[in-house]
Parts: sequence; structure tokens; C-alpha cells
Amino acid sequence: MFMKSRFAAATNDPPFVATISQVSPGSPADKAGVKAGWELLRVNGELIPDILAYRRELERGVVKIEVRDPQQKEERQFTVEWEDPGLEFSEVIFDGLRLCANKCDFCYVHQMPKGMRKSLYVMDDDFRTSFLYGSFVTLTNLTEADIERIVDENLSPLYVSVHTANESLRHEMMKWWRLKVKDEKATKIRDMLARLKSIDLYTQMVLLPGRNDGEHLSETLDYLASQEHVLAVACVPVGLTEHRVNLPEIQPYTQEQARDVLRRVSSFQQRMLKERGSRFVFASDEFYLLAAEPLPTAEAYEGFPMLENGVGMIRDFLAEGLPADLPLSLPKPKRVLLATGKLFAPVLKQAVAPLEQIEGLELEVRALKNRTFGEVTTVAGLLAGRDFLTQIKPGEADLLLLSPNSFKYGTDLLLDGCTLGDLRRELKMSVEIGGTNLAELAQTILTGATVHHLPQFGYSTQAIKETQISD
Repeated sequence: MFMKSRFAAATNDPPFVATISQVSPGSPADKAGVKAGWELLRVNGELIPDILAYRRELERGVVKIEVRDPQQKEERQFTVEWEDPGLEFSEVIFDGLRLCANKCDFCYVHQMPKGMRKSLYVMDDDFRTSFLYGSFVTLTNLTEADIERIVDENLSPLYVSVHTANESLRHEMMKWWRLKVKDEKATKIRDMLARLKSIDLYTQMVLLPGRNDGEHLSETLDYLASQEHVLAVACVPVGLTEHRVNLPEIQPYTQEQARDVLRRVSSFQQRMLKERGSRFVFASDEFYLLAAEPLPTAEAYEGFPMLENGVGMIRDFLAEGLPADLPLSLPKPKRVLLATGKLFAPVLKQAVAPLEQIEGLELEVRALKNRTFGEVTTVAGLLAGRDFLTQIKPGEADLLLLSPNSFKYGTDLLLDGCTLGDLRRELKMSVEIGGTNLAELAQTILTGATVHHLPQFGYSTQAIKETQISD
């Protein structure tokens, strides 16, 4: 059972509650009169900080659940024995997301322009969302109790931002806030990985030119490969915007620098295939595009374990290919515009080239400049509504298709709060979300089908931040 000292003392006014979103008909909660909108107060007398703690308490078999009607201020309790209480919650984190203790030179949040959705400015670093949704965490804000909980509950796998195994270089790059670090030992990445030796880890290195790449990259890969519980490493180039106010100067990767990273990654992959039977280290798509190198095959990504980190997204998009039975002509002429980022545009143009042979279909792939984050930002997922509105003329196409990765998860909302409805109204044309793969995109181009495609990756920490922060 959780120690009361780990959270707050049990009182009639707990510091955090879980809002109940649904009660299953006929369940113990339903029979006890619990309704959607009520609040979970305690389980077995303990405050419950998240869905993981809730499930852990249920595993004890005999469980006393305390709830409250927030309107009538009425509290009620009921007991279940080896049975699901029948409660669903509006959130999975009840006590608020854990925040970052670092002030990294390369933090993307520090480079955000004004006017974006409020949730995009939250610097989260929560081991629970790492386990639940694969978000990367630095571990520097963990307490001794957090580490014990991770190991005790076997919260495996976790996704860890290592960046470098050189402790002094990591400190120089990340510059954690001393007042936010709860345990100095948590800042030592080698010690932390050793303490989590029973937990499978997926790791990432955000690479900065001339900082943690080159020999530092090779040395870190050697160290990580020596840790049996480290399953894979993702190498990602630093993300930059033109809003780096009062931040150290960082240059984007040149073609030759990107090629050096890929040479090191490829060499290490060959070694790991012999030693581990896995390539172990994977470079993000951006490195291949920057280096003008061909993308690996789908098989080379070994199941795409870090797709949300930009590792294999393009290959995953292309994997299904165009339908074999493309029509020779359309019953009615149609002009379709595919708007995307500058980095992906050449790949997309080549992929949809066979569609240009269809009579009656006028197809254009347009690479948009990112005027929101700056032209140094070239990925489609960071295009905002203003980027489409300023670079596409009203009525110039019959159908405008956008990447699903540009939208807030499960919605039609862009980074700056602009919606599909706003774009349709301003541009005076049909605007839809394209497919998550090439086959779906082709189907939408040909039929104009209005399927609401979700991003290639699943429900994420960003989605949680959206539920906890009102825009």
C-alpha cells in the first residue's frame, strides 16, 4: 500500500482528485449510486495520483473506494472484492504532470513563438507518461520514492533522453535547475541507468553539431550497448526555430555533418547485428534527408519502436504504396493541392508522381515555408494555420490536403488554434486531412473522402497536456 507520506495526508479536502468520466452499467460503482462527473477521493484510504496507482490498488483484491459528488458535496464509499469497480476517468494523471528540472540549450519549448496553444509551453518530464505513452524523460527530477516505485511496479519499458553518457558534457548541455532537482544522484545518467537495470529502456540522443556527436556519439553508443536493459537508441538532430531569444547559438546540421552521423550509426548497426542480433541504434528520418542519403528499408527499423520520435515515419508512410488499380481518368476534372514541409516535399512529390498520369487530375505538391517557427523549421508537423493561409490563395484548388501530423491529436485544431473550418472559410475550398500512409492519401485525393485520419503515432503526452490545460 502507498505510504501516506508519499502524497498528502488524507483529509476531507484532498489536494487532488480524479474526475470520473463514465460508470459502467450494473457495475459495483453503478450499484453504489456513483455518477459520471463525481470524483475519486481515495482507494484503501490512500490518495491515488494516477491510473497506474489506481490499478495497483485494485490488484490487492479487496478494495474500499471513496468518492464524492462535487455538486452536493456528498461523500460515499463502497467495497469491491476481486472485481472491477466500473469506473473510467477523464485523465490518466490525477495529481498533475511532473515538470522538467532542466534548462537545456536545445529545449524546443524555449524556442516557441507566441500565440500557440497553451499546452505547447508546458515542459513536462513525467516517468508515468513515459511508461504509458512512450514520451522521453530525462530522469533528473526523480526522487528516491519515484525510483523505488518504477522498480517495484516494473514500469517497463521507459523512454529516456540520454543525449550523452559523458556526465560533464550532459550537465553542460542540460544545465538542470538545482532547486528543481529533488535528488542530486538523479542527475548522474550512468548511475540512474544502473539503478533501473531491471527496466527495459528505449533511449534517445538529441544531437548538436560539434557537441555530443562525433567521437562523443560513438562513446555513448558503446556505453549504452554495454547495458543489457537498453534496447535501442534513437539519434535525432537538434530542432531549431528562429525564436531563440537569449539562448546559446546552435547551428543546424550541414549535409556533411549529417553524413558523418549516419556513417557512425551504420557502422555501429553492423556491429550490433553481430553482437545483439539487432541494429540497436536508429537515426531519425531528418538525418537521411539532410544527408541526401536513401532511407533504410522498412525491415531495417525492426518494428518502428520509436516512430513518434521521427524514426521511420517516412518509410512507414510509404510502406503500403499506391493502390494497384489506379483509374485512367476521373469522371470530373479536379485540382488537388498537397501542402507539406520543405523537408518532406521532394519525397512526397516522387511518391505521388504516378497519380499525375490520371487524366483529369491536376496534382501539386507545395513545400511551404514555416513562417511561424522560421524557415529553419522544415517539418510538416510544425506548420500552423497562418502558414497555410499566407501561402495558399483562396479558391486555387478544388481540394487542399494537409498532413494529419499537423493537428492536435483527435481534432481538427492546428498549433496556433486555427481549425479546418477556419481554413475552409478563408481559402474558399475543400480542406481535408490526408492519410497516415500513401495508400490512404491516394484514396483521399481520388475520392475526396472526409475520413478524420489520426497521426501516425498514438495518443501521447501532448494529448494529456491538452486535457489538463485549458486553452
